Amino acid sequence: MAKDLASIVQAIGLTEKQTALYLSGLQIGTAPASDYAKTAGMNRITAYNTLEELVSLGYFTTVKNVRAKSYAPVAPEYLALEARKNAEALDHALPELKSLQRAKYRKPHVRFFEGWEGVRHVYEDTLTTKGELLNFANSSVVRKFWPLYDEEYVAERVKRGIHLRGISPDDATGRKVHGEDRERVREIRLVSAKDFDFKNEINIYDHKVAICSFDSGLRGDSDMFGVIIESKEVAETQRQIFEMAWRYAKHEGKR
Repeated sequence: MAKDLASIVQAIGLTEKQTALYLSGLQIGTAPASDYAKTAGMNRITAYNTLEELVSLGYFTTVKNVRAKSYAPVAPEYLALEARKNAEALDHALPELKSLQRAKYRKPHVRFFEGWEGVRHVYEDTLTTKGELLNFANSSVVRKFWPLYDEEYVAERVKRGIHLRGISPDDATGRKVHGEDRERVREIRLVSAKDFDFKNEINIYDHKVAICSFDSGLRGDSDMFGVIIESKEVAETQRQIFEMAWRYAKHEGKR
């Protein structure tokens, strides 16, 4: 029971030594530091310094007489009152504390990667998603620059059980890829290649948005780049844009 009491008292913010002296004080009442040291099993100097800390915190009072200074603990009811005050203060502070927690998502973390290896790194990061992967992609473009895309990237995504929903131009490659949806753990909707001939690829996952821009033909592999934006708010906005496009793609496909 003594250990339980010590844990309860420490929960209001007292240290182990402060708690030992407070519980000792409830037993011996008003007494000099030497008596507290003996009862709590600590040296006199430590007991004295700790008692002075408790006095400054308001958990002990002092009584001075001719021979020595004595210490006395406040009533246990005071501890209960302080605990309630702390709990109420925490309740009032919760909105502000939550806003601090959300602040890390409001400040985006942006990483930039150059060249083909950089683009590969961006793709690898999408495989860390804990949920669904959403993307806008041109099925022919990525396979032009990554001939083993299906064997390396898609196979690994399937192995990890990551489901993908994608929107892609309705061309020969797009239709071929779409025909393999079931075995590739994905669902692709096709849109007019004439109106939506994507050149970049955008992936949305967790709190991230990844953009891959392929070689423009001007400077070879060095012209490629990838960007990962880590921001809850940015990702949620892009996710909503995707869902809007997804609905359009469904209607477009019925025409």
